[in-house]
Amino acid sequence: MSSAPLETPTNPASPLPVLDWTHRLTQLGPRFWTPLQPTPVAAPRWAARNTDLLAQLGWPDALFDDDHLQAFAGNALMVGSHPLATVYSGHQFGQWAGQLGDGRAIWLGEAQSVQGPQEIQLKGAGRTPYSRGGDGRAVLRSSIREYLCSEAMHGLGIATTRALCLVASPEPVRRETLETAAIVSRVAPSFLRFGHFEHFSAQGDTDSLRTLADHTIAHHLPECLERAERWQGNVYAALLDEVQERTAQLLAQWQTVGFCHGVMNTDNMSLLGLTIDYGPFQFMDSFDPGHICNHSDHQGRYAYGRQPNVAYWNLYCLAQALAPLIDDHDMTLQVLEGYKTLFPRYLGDAMRAKLGLTGDLAPESEREADWTLVEDVMQLMAAEKVDFTLFWRQLSQAVVHQSTASALSDAGWSAVTDLVLDRPRLLAWLARYTERAGRAHFSAMGPQMLRTNPKFVLRNHLAEVAIRQAQAGDFSEIETLYNLLKSPFDEHPGCEAYADLPPDWAAQLEISCSS
Repeated sequence: MSSAPLETPTNPASPLPVLDWTHRLTQLGPRFWTPLQPTPVAAPRWAARNTDLLAQLGWPDALFDDDHLQAFAGNALMVGSHPLATVYSGHQFGQWAGQLGDGRAIWLGEAQSVQGPQEIQLKGAGRTPYSRGGDGRAVLRSSIREYLCSEAMHGLGIATTRALCLVASPEPVRRETLETAAIVSRVAPSFLRFGHFEHFSAQGDTDSLRTLADHTIAHHLPECLERAERWQGNVYAALLDEVQERTAQLLAQWQTVGFCHGVMNTDNMSLLGLTIDYGPFQFMDSFDPGHICNHSDHQGRYAYGRQPNVAYWNLYCLAQALAPLIDDHDMTLQVLEGYKTLFPRYLGDAMRAKLGLTGDLAPESEREADWTLVEDVMQLMAAEKVDFTLFWRQLSQAVVHQSTASALSDAGWSAVTDLVLDRPRLLAWLARYTERAGRAHFSAMGPQMLRTNPKFVLRNHLAEVAIRQAQAGDFSEIETLYNLLKSPFDEHPGCEAYADLPPDWAAQLEISCSS
């Protein structure tokens, strides 16, 4: 594909940022990507700059000066960058969608950092060969949500792509209504997806499929070489095994914090087990296993309670894609069986940790009893639509309070029991929980629970307030939320309102795939 010459600012930086580029992805060859340049936007301005991430990566402060604003807007190129868009395919809402690809994300390159090589993408930087008739743009609304949520997930300790900076432009973009453009710069060790493998497998291009798998193992998942010993030396079975385990762990983490992704298509699943492609996501307010956060998901395929099974379905699609390389049907099925064991184990341990019941070496009988405690309280929460985040945080604080009280009392649990109508049912559960934990353990459990159950998550209404202010030209709320969400387990005195129950109007918010 040919591209028009990239427009540059009148006084470009000289030189633009010095990064140690490696560009290993480009070595795969042109079957995997198309070179192109970003499409410039009008009058860009900084909306947010993640100086914490910049420091964590060891990248120069100059990346965030006003000269380099043009590079992150797509109006100029960083010296040494290699912009391109990759091709992939995938299943969307359970149906084969054929060729997809980076429709609005442009890969700038891969640069060395103190955390290892990191790929940089501009999301919303214009059309690519894979835009499928779209404009290749992102709106300010969705870009703020991605910027904040990727950093919120990182603060929660959940694997995710990261957000480096956010640039806003008054350039109009039409979605359901006329909005304005934005570009979010995101960073990850790799943006490879299940769909990259599905693409070449569907084409019957086994050579390219093998090239991609070998690249992934050599540069991103070298642990597969050792894992292959479990699979008679079959490194491609080991690749599937590594991905399914990372996916199982990720899904357990999502479920534990009440996170709904909203659009778990195979092209939105990361090979590295990262949370990727923040669109119609939501952290649940009222707990409902059937909650559907995506207004476009009319069948409820991606409801909260279905996410773990959808992940398995997606892994099965990846297994089909890798089948020509694994070349052993029985072995492939055996690898996939691992998810059915690992996910419940990861979820069980994570939920036990929310109750302060830790210990990987706990006997199986104890784990099963603990899981019964989890199931029973979750059923009560679902029956009464209890606020998910608030319940677990209040329980943590109540355990701390009980540990310092002279004696256990029902009144000591009031912060928790006040959240439900069926107080006797919850008190009966709390009596079982107390018996299991033992009063002597409360002093250690409480602080650990406060480090496990966050006080702050990116609730939809919090993001909406930041969006509305930003649309009026005030980006300060983005920074406020970022500072809370990067350390969500801390108390942040004076910010209690951000941890309160959502206002009534929050229930009217609708998030769709255009978000």
